[in-house]
Amino acid sequence: MIYVFLADGFEETEAVTPIDMLRRSGKKVVTVGVGDNIVTGSHGIPVVTDTIAQEAPLSDELEMIVLPGGMPGTLNLEKSEYVQKAIDFCVENGKYIGAICAAPSILGHKGLLNGKKAVCYTGFETQLTGAVIGEGNVAEDGIFITSKGAGTAMDFALKLVEKAVSPAESLRQKNAVLF
Repeated sequence: MIYVFLADGFEETEAVTPIDMLRRSGKKVVTVGVGDNIVTGSHGIPVVTDTIAQEAPLSDELEMIVLPGGMPGTLNLEKSEYVQKAIDFCVENGKYIGAICAAPSILGHKGLLNGKKAVCYTGFETQLTGAVIGEGNVAEDGIFITSKGAGTAMDFALKLVEKAVSPAESLRQKNAVLF
């Protein structure tokens, strides 16, 4: 099971693209609302989530969490005690954490990217405390998968599919959507 956390002000493309590609690949993806189950993206698109943070259990069934960027979505994710607990759970249990755009700053502020290769939205590099800033659209280092922004959402989603399912499935999906 994969949780995609959505807080008011999230970047829609950075959330929906990974949700779509992971579901196309057969993964159980649960959208988790932070604060409410109706969350509005940074461009005014309301989304009804599958559940809310307080009702999303942190258990061995959880394989990965995804943190979309956007403003003030990233700030709202970072303020959430539950999102912080979910990040800690993933770190303690070796579960993947995907973060895109401004959202890698949440990991940087926690000191989790120290010595790790990471990327983020241009201008947020100083928020990735201790990270080795990468060059590409997506960086992977251990359990951390980071990406630069809305324009890299498909690259990010395909990397998540590669890790959650397989490289072959990622390539199959890439070809299926003509990317």
